[in-house]
Amino acid sequence: MAETTRTATLTIDGQSYELPIHSPTAGPDVIDITKLYAKAGVFTHDPGFTSTSSCESAITYIDGDKGELMHRGYPIDQLAEKSHYLEVCYLLLYGELPSAAELEQFETTITRHTMIHEQMHNFFRGFRRDAHPMATMVGVVGAMSAFYHDSTDINDERQREIASHRLIAKMPTIAAMAYKYSIGQPFVYPRNDLDYASNFLRMCFAVPAEEYVVDPVLARAMDRIFTLHADHEQNASTSTVRLASSSGANPFACIAAGIACLWGPAHGGANQACLEMLKEIGTPDRIPEFIARAKDKNDPFRLMGFGHRVYKNFDPRATVMKQSADEVLDLLGVENNPLLQIAKELERIAVNDEYFIEKKLFPNVDFYSGIILEAMGFPTSMFTPIFAVSRTVGWISQWKEQLADPAMKIGRPRQLYMGETLRDYVEIENR
Repeated sequence: MAETTRTATLTIDGQSYELPIHSPTAGPDVIDITKLYAKAGVFTHDPGFTSTSSCESAITYIDGDKGELMHRGYPIDQLAEKSHYLEVCYLLLYGELPSAAELEQFETTITRHTMIHEQMHNFFRGFRRDAHPMATMVGVVGAMSAFYHDSTDINDERQREIASHRLIAKMPTIAAMAYKYSIGQPFVYPRNDLDYASNFLRMCFAVPAEEYVVDPVLARAMDRIFTLHADHEQNASTSTVRLASSSGANPFACIAAGIACLWGPAHGGANQACLEMLKEIGTPDRIPEFIARAKDKNDPFRLMGFGHRVYKNFDPRATVMKQSADEVLDLLGVENNPLLQIAKELERIAVNDEYFIEKKLFPNVDFYSGIILEAMGFPTSMFTPIFAVSRTVGWISQWKEQLADPAMKIGRPRQLYMGETLRDYVEIENR
């Protein structure tokens, strides 16, 4: 538990109440209002929970003012440069970077779990041909509890471990199958001789008629995308997973709930919205027109890919993503890609514009990720499923942490009721 050495005094109608203040290892102090209702008979009101701590966590820390993101204390830029996704998965799950032997064992375990139950293939075919891949993923992941009965008991530590490994391993397979189904191509089985990112790319783009070799530059870019999206503290989908978990739901149901929340355009669909905006701009010479529209408070247009709910400085993930965009587009011979030209010019203008500087609207991770994914050949409908693959380990780490927390309670937010007070029922003939 966080250290408590001070108290805050809240005075209501002349009556004072002492509230503990917890000091975290990083970040602002937290006033504990756990017993406020019992003592004072009042709730706090915080729409969107923008000023409320919902849990105690040791996984991810964000300093939005400084533009910092750390997993277990390690800066995201160092992890993206020196590590790779499965090593980051181990770090998030277990709290420390693995030894060489631990990493090898973990990678082997994940690789050996990448196939899905063969009967699940029939489940995919129950969806309409034109079903959105995210709709398919919500259904299929939720249905995993019907196929893997030996890892649904949340009170069994070993079953929690197996479920964690299965979800991390099978999510790329499920996402790739959802994509293949949506375009009418046969499913491609995973291979044990490929790394995590290469396996995913092969399952998405290979066909039985010919051999498919994954370019290491594309695999590295894909791995970085996974790494940069692995966890992001108590965001909407993570909070959804934790809320579902607080009821005692099985892990597959909890992760399916997270996927459903991630599907929202205000959360996981931001990179798709950014790409569509760049296409709408069309050419660099039209950028001033759209900059002016973004500044006009009477115009509903907003620059997508700029600013962030948490970051009030540069998104630390954006710099790494920009580097990957340059590498991928150079490899694919599209270094003169018009969308990248627009993106770079838009970034140059925006970061030097007093309006954007004052508003602290800096490029975020979504600004470049959509360009990379499109250059690889992914349709926009796959952007959010890829996000779901990346974020699965974060959801699972948060889920495991919550289950181990002795202070866990079922989530039950309060409300500020503004409806009708007590009134009598009126018979229909008298209305």
